[in-house]
Amino acid sequence: MTDIAKLLGDQAESLLTHECRGLPREQLHLPGPDFVDRVVADSDRSPAVMRSLQALFDHGRLGGTGYLSLLPVDQGIEHSAGASFAPNPLYFDPANIVELALEGGCNGVASTLGVLSSVARRYAHRIPMVLKLNHNETLSYPAMYDQTLFAEVDQAFDMGCVAVGATIYFGSPESRRQIMEISEAFERAHQLGMATVLWAYLRNPAFKHEGTDYHAAADLTGQANHLAATLKADIVKQKLPETNGGYRAIGFGHTHDRVYDTLATDHPIELARYQVASCYMGRAGLINSGGGSKGASDLGEAVRTAVINKRAGGMGLISGRKAFQKPMAEGVELLNAIQDVYLAKDVTVA
Repeated sequence: MTDIAKLLGDQAESLLTHECRGLPREQLHLPGPDFVDRVVADSDRSPAVMRSLQALFDHGRLGGTGYLSLLPVDQGIEHSAGASFAPNPLYFDPANIVELALEGGCNGVASTLGVLSSVARRYAHRIPMVLKLNHNETLSYPAMYDQTLFAEVDQAFDMGCVAVGATIYFGSPESRRQIMEISEAFERAHQLGMATVLWAYLRNPAFKHEGTDYHAAADLTGQANHLAATLKADIVKQKLPETNGGYRAIGFGHTHDRVYDTLATDHPIELARYQVASCYMGRAGLINSGGGSKGASDLGEAVRTAVINKRAGGMGLISGRKAFQKPMAEGVELLNAIQDVYLAKDVTVA
């Protein structure tokens, strides 16, 4: 098992012993082996959707725990294939993407229509697949930022996917169109018995204010999570919060003093706890993003993010570039280290 405390270094005591007080754990719907029976069964999700979610929860090294470790690889479109796969050209071949998820013990693999459809007959019965429906492609010039549908929900169903995923750039001029598109897509997915995963990201130049980037502020990402749950996302993917006070700094929207002095103090676990609370107190599972690859620090950063997510009451981690932009054995090691956090009985919910 991974030496979690060693990888956390001088942050170990703060991250492993902190107790949340503003939003106590007793108020949350926490992940667990019975999550589908205990939480999802209260909703309007059909037995087929519950079966699909259970398939995700039951696969890989975290199978049966209620936690998720997902491998997402849509960066071939979002960041360009060259930028994504040049560090390890092995992953130009979609089969190797799925093999990494299998070897890494992931609950599932999320990728594009092209990637999953090219190998669906080989892998759909071996690992749960999540089809990412929309993307921000980067070949347009001048650069533009808009999530465009690349696939239909029925295509995901036909290739054997258990879930569909999508991104909404909340805060962007295009967000309302994206909200309508993805609302319809998620409803269709649920009709077909598939689960839904929403990348609830923020995108607005005004969210960078006076030298501080509030795209990862707890108050703004929390509201994005709340909108994601409103769209019936079963699982919400969000960046780990790094700060707070986005509403106040930018001077828009509506907020409350308790968001800052009580519910989401500046401790990283408290900030992430606010994200969980915004997901209907955990009825929609929060998975945080592993972020980009920075080289030697990747392993420690991934473990830190997993500890914060788990102790906040989150449901897991979705880590792509940190895993596939290095030799496969190292990618497997990193994915396993993340999973070890969720398997560690002494890493508890704060």
